[in-house]
Amino acid sequence: MSPSSRLQAAEAAEIAAARAPGLTPRVALVLGSGLGPLAERIADAVAVPYGDLPGFPEAGVEGHAGRLVLGRLAGVAVACLQGRAHAYEGKGFDVMATPVRTMKMLGCEAIYLTCAAGSLRREVDAGRLMTITDHINMQGGNPLAGPNDPELGPRFPPLVDAYDPALRRLQGAAAEALGIDLADGVYCAWLGPSFETPAEVRMIQGFGADAVGMSTVPECILARHCGLTVTATAVITNLGVGLSDAPVDHAQTLRAATAAGKDLAALIERFLEMLPSE
Repeated sequence: MSPSSRLQAAEAAEIAAARAPGLTPRVALVLGSGLGPLAERIADAVAVPYGDLPGFPEAGVEGHAGRLVLGRLAGVAVACLQGRAHAYEGKGFDVMATPVRTMKMLGCEAIYLTCAAGSLRREVDAGRLMTITDHINMQGGNPLAGPNDPELGPRFPPLVDAYDPALRRLQGAAAEALGIDLADGVYCAWLGPSFETPAEVRMIQGFGADAVGMSTVPECILARHCGLTVTATAVITNLGVGLSDAPVDHAQTLRAATAAGKDLAALIERFLEMLPSE
């Protein structure tokens, strides 16, 4: 990320802080396809359109509202990115760099990523939630490629335990308390926008992935680079192509994500309630 991008993040954080004076968010939330309604549950909410924030992208995909919502969820101060942009939109692998760094500059300690994904395990079908334990980047690029700004993070950030084990355990405890059947697994980031072929699904399975989607990994890399702790949940919207006769398309993805979004909203709220006190 260039120094100019860092300045954009600082300016965006200043604008957001001015819109919600006195609020220092502890946790950032990133809501994927069909999962935006969770933002409606935020108390004392202040919504800032991405267009008002320097360096924030337009959210060009259906199911992504494109606004930052600040407030309290389950009593915890949060900053919610209601929608994301994707590398397949042609805006670069670092399209979410400024929003993620803005979350850090606002004071967030952790970021909770969500996404829709296709399952590569027949026993984890549509409607299930999956905690992401690790990832495989097959998008063909990295959001940190190019000059490094040492004021943001190191040139070579490690990604061991990129998805924080303590936060993953907290997700599991929250799911158990709610009676939610939470799976876990490795997420593969595919560039898209075309869905995978059956042969590509078999290849990704062979690499050890349990689910595949077109987002999340760039944000995880960006967050770890600037020192944010990461956890993530995927909403399983379908089985991978070739694992089922059901058609795979974006409309079906939105329907399934919206249906499972109630469980995800409950999981995130219980997760926040169970966070250790500061």
